Amino acid sequence: MLDNPIWSALTTAHAHFAEGDDLARRYPPEVTPLAGLIEQSPEAYAALAKLMPVGGQVGFFRDVLPDPPDGWATVTRTRMYQMHCATPRDMSDDSIEILGTADVPAMAELAQLTEPGPFGPRTIEFGTFYGIRDQGRLVAMTGERIHPGRYAEVSAVCTHPDYRGRGYAAALVAAATRGIIARGDLAMLHVRCDNPAVRVYEHVGYTSERMLELLIVRRTE
Repeated sequence: MLDNPIWSALTTAHAHFAEGDDLARRYPPEVTPLAGLIEQSPEAYAALAKLMPVGGQVGFFRDVLPDPPDGWATVTRTRMYQMHCATPRDMSDDSIEILGTADVPAMAELAQLTEPGPFGPRTIEFGTFYGIRDQGRLVAMTGERIHPGRYAEVSAVCTHPDYRGRGYAAALVAAATRGIIARGDLAMLHVRCDNPAVRVYEHVGYTSERMLELLIVRRTE
């Protein structure tokens, strides 16, 4: 299930989000520009093309090196760790609060500034999001993203540049992880191999379980 996590999510716990068929599925773009293919084949990419306009971009994770056929251009290709955590360290922070739909504009502004990954008007529908404010201003947040079966992914980890080095990211990731485990799910996350945040996640209690390929492609025809 976790070798092809986006496809797994769109065929299990997130099937209600899915657009597509038995070869290719994607999330609504306003939720996230992520998609899953059942396999790396021309037929699967043809099915994906039916879901996207020419010029549209989509990303997916796989345990094998993706190989898009003609009609697709590679925008980004990189490797990332898939990390799991069964028992997060105790990093309680009384300033952490649950974010809601009224916070979406501030969440989108913070995500645009820090670039933790795409954040759209419906991204908050993925699950619980946690934030830290300073005098009413949202300065750090973390939430959930894909949900393959019983696994839930911690994502959207970001801190305003003026507030880094205070342990906010670790505290928020720990809070999100505890929330996932408390409801009976299994916590995981994905992070690029060259991202210094790997050390933060290890400090919280995450360990690398496998390596995946991240591919962002653009439909060209």
